Amino acid sequence: MHIGVISDTHRDKSSIQQLGSKIGELDMLVHLGDNVEDIAIIKRYYNGLIVNVRGNCDFLKGAPNDRVEEICGKRVFLTHGHRYDVKDNLLKLRYKALEVGASIVLYGHTHIGKIDFEGGIWYINPGSVAQPRDVGRSFAIINIHEESIEPSLIRF
Repeated sequence: MHIGVISDTHRDKSSIQQLGSKIGELDMLVHLGDNVEDIAIIKRYYNGLIVNVRGNCDFLKGAPNDRVEEICGKRVFLTHGHRYDVKDNLLKLRYKALEVGASIVLYGHTHIGKIDFEGGIWYINPGSVAQPRDVGRSFAIINIHEESIEPSLIRF
């Protein structure tokens, strides 16, 4: 399975348009919050399955704060991250991952793309599509093949 992970689109139509040319071949797209209403724009470029959670800049009711998904036999925890103080460290996020039995944790909020593997758990932050605080706009791709998990950051 070929999964795209995005976060922090912040109503930047130009960045979303640039992203659009890179996500067409995905099996699934995850939006980790901060302007999940941008999904309406993303649907112009991607017509597959999109799942999302709410970020600290999202005020829509109906989008969950967190969610757990089973993807290719892997338990995946999705959150924006602000409720777990991810700008400080990943400790609270690790406790939550252990609580829900996740082997993959997807989070955003920091606007910094980062992939960590610790204690048998992948922690994947796709960075920001619109307002990066590191070297540039980014999103993540996760390839899951049977037992292997292969995450990567894509800069654009």
